[in-house]
Formats: sequence, structure tokens, C-alpha cells
Amino acid sequence: MNRATGHTVWAIPEGFIPGSSTGPEAMTSHETLCFLNTSDEDAQVDILVYFSDREPAGPYRVRVPARRTLHLWLNDLDDPEPIPHDTDYATLVRSSVPIVVQHTRLDSRQAENALLSTMAFPIADEAV
Repeated sequence: MNRATGHTVWAIPEGFIPGSSTGPEAMTSHETLCFLNTSDEDAQVDILVYFSDREPAGPYRVRVPARRTLHLWLNDLDDPEPIPHDTDYATLVRSSVPIVVQHTRLDSRQAENALLSTMAFPIADEAV
């Protein structure tokens, strides 16, 4: 039985990896995409990153195993290129099976840390 929950295309119009941090390494400013794959199949996920002043970067490719979750630090992506820090961007996620996507940012540029988390915007499968 396939227990797929979610959508195959998600949009996150807001992205920004702060270029500085305070505190220990565990508190490094970062952005994360959190994926939930409830299906019986591995999800092959492509991530495209859009900018205001240049062509998109990507696709960045990751695998989310069946019936698992994956928390992916966008700071760590480097193939095909690192996502620049201190730069506004947006993200489009496409998956081979329905998944759920959440976006989180830890901004530790100041000693008073800020954590932002939001669900990505699901795109109806028939719209793609």
C-alpha cells in the first residue's frame, strides 16, 4: 500500500542565508529544507534556486528514503555550486513522489538568535 502524503512540487519564495553567526558552531546561521516522505518509494528530489539578478542555480539532487525524513542544510549544498550567503533567493522543489516540505532559518547574526520556520507552498500536481 502506498502511503504517499503531500505534493510533488513545492515553492518557497523567501530565502536568505545569513553570512555571519555568533556563538558555537551548532548555532551557525543556516537555512534548512525539511522533507517528509511517507510513501513506500524513495523520493528523488530536485531543488532549483532562483535569484533576482541571475539565472537559477541547480538542480541540486537529493534522495529522501521511503518512510523517512531528511533535514538538509542549504548551506552545505555545493553541487553544482554553493548557494551564496547574504543574497535573496527563492526555491522550487520537485519530487518523484508526493512529499511534505518545510523551510527553516536560524539567524544567529546577533546574540539574540532568531528562528523562522514555515511550510512551503504546495503546487497542485495538475498545475505543472
